[in-house]
Amino acid sequence: MEIRLLASTREGQSPILEEIAASLQGLTTEIVETGSQALEALKAASFDSLLACFPLPDWTPDDFVEEARRVNALTPVLIHDAAGGCREAVRLTKLGAFHYVSGASPGRELAGAIEAATAFCRDLREASCGSGRPDEPWRRLLVGQSKAMRQVTEVVRLVGPRRCTVMVSGETGTGKEMVARAVHMASARSHLPLVAVNCSALPENLLEAELFGHVRGAFTGAFGNRIGRFEQAHRGTIFLDEISDMPLDLQAKLLRVLQEREFQRLGSSETIKVDVRVVAATNVNLADRVAQGKFREDLYYRLNVVPLNVPPLRERLRDVPLLVHHFIQKICRQEDLPLRETSPETLARLSRYSWPGNVRQLENAVEMAIALSGDRITLYPSDFPLPPAFAPKTLVTTATPVVAVPDDGLDFEAMVGGIEKAILEQALRKTGGNKKQAADMLRLKRTTLAAKLKSLEDGGAKAHACAAV
Repeated sequence: MEIRLLASTREGQSPILEEIAASLQGLTTEIVETGSQALEALKAASFDSLLACFPLPDWTPDDFVEEARRVNALTPVLIHDAAGGCREAVRLTKLGAFHYVSGASPGRELAGAIEAATAFCRDLREASCGSGRPDEPWRRLLVGQSKAMRQVTEVVRLVGPRRCTVMVSGETGTGKEMVARAVHMASARSHLPLVAVNCSALPENLLEAELFGHVRGAFTGAFGNRIGRFEQAHRGTIFLDEISDMPLDLQAKLLRVLQEREFQRLGSSETIKVDVRVVAATNVNLADRVAQGKFREDLYYRLNVVPLNVPPLRERLRDVPLLVHHFIQKICRQEDLPLRETSPETLARLSRYSWPGNVRQLENAVEMAIALSGDRITLYPSDFPLPPAFAPKTLVTTATPVVAVPDDGLDFEAMVGGIEKAILEQALRKTGGNKKQAADMLRLKRTTLAAKLKSLEDGGAKAHACAAV
C-alpha cells in the first residue's frame, strides 16, 4: 500500500522518520521544517496522514491540531512530543488528533499509527462519497436513527474490517457489548468466535488463568491443563469488558500480548502465538485512571487506538420508540407470544423518561410490561411503573387535565395560545434566547419555532392595535 505522509520536523529528528520508513513499505514522505509550511502543503495537496514532531518554533500542539483539522478534516493528525505525557494526550485527542505519542524513540509506534491512519483516512473519504451497504447483518445490532447512533454506526462500518484495537466507552447499560459484537460481525473474523471476558467478575489470580490458561499444578485446584480465553479467540475477537478493573500486574502481561501477539499459560514456559483482535470496554474515564496511577499509560495508548463512545439513552430519546419495538419483537419471539403493540400515550411517556439505567433498563421495562399485560395486545402507560425518583422533571400525564373547563366555558384559542406562548418563552429563557437550542428542547424544527414566534408577535401587535382603537 502506498502511503503519502506529510511530516513537520526540526533538525535532529530525522532518526524518527528513518525508523518509520524502515517499518513501512510504500512510504512517500514530504518533509517541512515548520508548522506553517505543513499547513500550506496540506492546503495544496492530498496526504494520507500528517505527522508533527514538537516542539515546533511557530505553533503549540493545541493550536496546530485545531488549525490542521480546519484546513483538512479528512487528513488524520499525529503528534509526537518527547516531553509530553498523559494530560497532553487526552487534551489533544479531544481536539481531534488521531494519535499522540511521547518519548525519545517512538518510531515503531508511529509507524503502526500512520498505517492505521492511512486506512482510516481512505475509508473516511469513501464514506463521504456515499459508500456502504445498509443490508449488512451487523447493523441490526445497532438500533437507532438519532445523530449519535448514526455516528456510532459509521465508526463501526469504518473500523470493523480492520484489525485495529477498539476502545468502547459509555455508561453502564448503554450497550457496549452489543457495539463490540457489531465490530466483530463487521470484520472478516465474523465466522470465528467472539470471546467475552468480564475483567471485574474474577479475582486477579483467577482472571490471569481465565485469560491465558494454565497447566496442571500451576496453583491449588489446577488438576489439569486449561485453554485460556485468548487461545479460544485465536483468529477471532476477544472482548475485554470493564478493562479499568484489571489489576496492574496483569495489565503488564496484557500489554505484552498486544505488542508481541504471544503469551504463556500460567505455570508454563511455553510461548503460544495468537492472532486476536481486541475490543475493550469501560464505563469510567480511563485517562483519569492513568493520572491516578491505577492504569498503565502505555496500555492505555495500546487499547485506545480507535475510541468509540456509546451515548446514554437520555441523549438519544428519539430512538426510544425504535428500541421499544425491537425489544417487543425480541421478547415475544423468545416467549412464543403474540406480538404486542403500544399506545401513542405509552410511547410519548417512555420518550420523555430520563432512563438512568439506559438501554438495559428500557429492555427490562418492556419485558415487565409484557408480563404484566397478561393477554392484552396493547401496552399502556400503566404497564410501565417507572421509578418515581427518576421521573422526568416535566411529565404531562393524561390522567388529569392540566386546565379545568369552567361551567360557562372558555375561549379555547386564547387558552391554547397562552399555554403555547408560556412554553416557548420558558424554552427561550432556558437557552438564553438561542432559538435552535429551544427548538431542539421542544422537539420542533427551527422553522416551526420561528413561525410560532412570529404568529404570537403578530397576534400581540394586532391585539395592541385593537386596544388603541
